Amino acid sequence: MTHESAIEAGKIWSDVCGQLRRELSGTTMSTFFDGAEAIALIDSTLVVMVGGVVARDNILRNHMSRVENALSACTGGNISLRLLAGEEERDAFLGELDDKRDEQTSFRPGEFRFDNFIVGNSNRFAHAAALAVAEGKARNYNPLFIYGGSGLGKTHLLSAIADLRRRNDPDCRILYTRSEDFTNELIAQIREGRIREGRTEEFRQKYRSPDILLVDDVQFIAGKESTQEEFFNTFNAIYDRGGQIVLTSDRPPKDMSRLDERLRTRFEWGLIADIQPPDIETRTAIISNKAAAIGLDLSESVVAFIAENITANVRQLEGVVKKLLAYSVLLGKKIDIETASSAIGDVFTENPAPTPESIISATEKFFGLEEGSLASKKRDQQTARARHVAVYLIRTMTKLSLPEIGRVLDRHHSTIMHSFEIVDAERKIDSKFDSDLRDLTFNITNHA
Repeated sequence: MTHESAIEAGKIWSDVCGQLRRELSGTTMSTFFDGAEAIALIDSTLVVMVGGVVARDNILRNHMSRVENALSACTGGNISLRLLAGEEERDAFLGELDDKRDEQTSFRPGEFRFDNFIVGNSNRFAHAAALAVAEGKARNYNPLFIYGGSGLGKTHLLSAIADLRRRNDPDCRILYTRSEDFTNELIAQIREGRIREGRTEEFRQKYRSPDILLVDDVQFIAGKESTQEEFFNTFNAIYDRGGQIVLTSDRPPKDMSRLDERLRTRFEWGLIADIQPPDIETRTAIISNKAAAIGLDLSESVVAFIAENITANVRQLEGVVKKLLAYSVLLGKKIDIETASSAIGDVFTENPAPTPESIISATEKFFGLEEGSLASKKRDQQTARARHVAVYLIRTMTKLSLPEIGRVLDRHHSTIMHSFEIVDAERKIDSKFDSDLRDLTFNITNHA
């Protein structure tokens, strides 16, 4: 998010509130709108923080049509609105932006390159394979399939491939996408009737024409029948004319239980390389490199302290280094072990544990349900199944008791217990269902 984004958001929200004051009572404005803060304008969405859950829910229930009309009048109708309930949701939103900086559908040129990718025992093979693909020396590595946990550098390698190939061959057509974006675009095509009417030229031209197709988090297409069929044909179109395909995932193809067998076979045609969490030597090198890149001088003892205390992924290491820079520049703090310990605590605080609300929201999206469905009285099969899953995940991912979960979903605790037992039993005997739960859990923990 840029400073300009926040300024533009503030101007728009000020205009909207100005119009609302002409339509709403002073009491309503002071109770629910005064103190609201425009956070950002991102992808044609105005993000606004209001006082809390009560204010947000009241606006959504009683005043949203007026707000949308005012927003349309002030912007020409091209901006949507997202409301955040209080500082906790605001901080989570800003943390989400930071976490996704390197996972957007386009790369900032030159930011993630091979020469700033720290190579260690945990990623050496994947780095070498990616470099060979970027240099055009690995026709047999097609597709190149890189897998590993979140924040280990998979997206960095995709960006590095694009960066080097573009510098060596400016005419090379390269497309980076996330499987989620591919799926969403395909769904839009289906909803608009383009698939049924055979009007898919633009969509298929976009995905089948590149010389190199880079797809992040490809595991999310598993179990989605239409998406898998379209991706199968996209894969074949690029492969058959000699194009290069590079895929990343959180697991190898053999562990994607819901992946179409035809796709599994194709994913295994080329080379599979994994990335593991960095060892302490690699973590030390990463911290030193990141600090030097932003002009931050860290002592060996501070570097060692960070490396010993953050072991999971590279993104957390980067977060601590950036936090230390802020401490140094903005607060004038001396960077010592105590300061580093505070920075580590802040980074983990900025990535909070999932809440019941975030789990419910993610579950509704995963099952294609409308917001609020799980707490409603709906009892159709799809909603009931999703509700069972949400109960199970809230119970296993938060500290809430069964009666507390019941209050969140407006259900008796005996019903909640029954839902938990259903899911717990089914995941032990149904590998596809268990894979769904793992995918949904991944979504929640990476977007909490």
